[in-house]
Amino acid sequence: MAGPTTTTAATAVDPLRGRRVLLAVTGSIAAVKAPSLVTALQARGAEVRCLLSPSAERLVSPVALASLSRHPCACENDQWQHGQPRPLHIDLAEWADLVLLAPLSAATLARLVHGQADQLLASTLLARPASCPLVAAAAMNTDMWLAAAVQRNWAVFQNDAGVLALPPAATGLLACDRRGPGRMVEPALLELAVASVLARGVRRDLVGRSLVVTAGPTREAIDPARFLSNPSTGRMGVLLAQAARLRGAQVQLIHGPLQVNSAWLEGLECQAIVSAADLEEALSLRAPGADAVLMAAAVADQRWRHPDPAKAPKQALQERLADAASWEAVPDLLQQLVARRSPGQVLLGFAAHTGDVLGQARAKLARKGCDLLFANPIDAPGAGFGSETNAGWLLDAGGAVEAIGPCSKLTLAHRLLDAVADRWYQPPVLSAGSATEAGGSSSSSMNVLS
Repeated sequence: MAGPTTTTAATAVDPLRGRRVLLAVTGSIAAVKAPSLVTALQARGAEVRCLLSPSAERLVSPVALASLSRHPCACENDQWQHGQPRPLHIDLAEWADLVLLAPLSAATLARLVHGQADQLLASTLLARPASCPLVAAAAMNTDMWLAAAVQRNWAVFQNDAGVLALPPAATGLLACDRRGPGRMVEPALLELAVASVLARGVRRDLVGRSLVVTAGPTREAIDPARFLSNPSTGRMGVLLAQAARLRGAQVQLIHGPLQVNSAWLEGLECQAIVSAADLEEALSLRAPGADAVLMAAAVADQRWRHPDPAKAPKQALQERLADAASWEAVPDLLQQLVARRSPGQVLLGFAAHTGDVLGQARAKLARKGCDLLFANPIDAPGAGFGSETNAGWLLDAGGAVEAIGPCSKLTLAHRLLDAVADRWYQPPVLSAGSATEAGGSSSSSMNVLS
């Protein structure tokens, strides 16, 4: 079957492009990160406007935010200007596709929970339409965050409809010189959260679920200077883990050497590994209690039987590389998981191929016995290792085939999580050998996800 078709527009799919984001900033020292947030969101193609609380006006320049966003920065006194024909808080609330509240202070948290519309910022957030989601990132002193009143407000706030509430980072150096919870999560993670909500909305369908996700390459040592590996950056697996976390799951991420923004790891329980043997051991401990295991890691197929303790001379290395006895097959970790899976556990595998990708993927799914398999045509533009976008086919054990992409890897992550969640609630209904493409077409071309 032919590979996916791609176009310049399709491979540039981004949930942020062309969307209107209102950045609301309150009186926490983390307000100084607002300019970098504006720049990052605009670089992704979003249109950004800024709104400052009275306290935030003392921490970050409205002029700077207006200059960066190319829109006037709304401040407290602006709502009383005689040139404002409509209530400003209504105009701002109705303009936005999404509101990003970063940072969220304890005072503004209390206002929102108790419906206290005594400031422009609070009035705007309370007036936003039901169709406008709110992504909020808390930031405050450790003792303030742990105070019983704040925790009560947080418990109410994070369950409000249309709200994705991100707690502070678990630890970090604060402006008060304390170390502990309270630091606002990094702008790169906020950018990811905004993109996630714009792609799939605010979803809590994975609350109470435990997922294990593997990501990145493995490295199989040959000697202290050389190893066998692959071009995987870990982006797909890490985005799977964060997308699941943003939907409420408890996520354990087991990863090889990554080439992604370290901020994307915040909020995840991470275990770094290097080799396939390390990954095998980690899975043996973590997989049994998980509701699903998503095997996005690119695991080596072969490894050196006896890594040399010293760097081998080039001639000796070439001779040993050519000696089949120097190599051994890496155990099939996905087949191991299938063999010892717990009842109801869902297993998702990945297949990176060239040529007849779909045919090879069907054979791999039958051989391994997992529930779901995503097949990547790594020789297609905008798909596979190192790309910000992806495309391929999702196969399930019942024989169904769905073409996905080209789309952002974050959008793909959500589609794969949808398929995993469906397995918990709906048994497969298609007989083996049947195939349906997304939208019901038998074409092999990818369909853009929106």
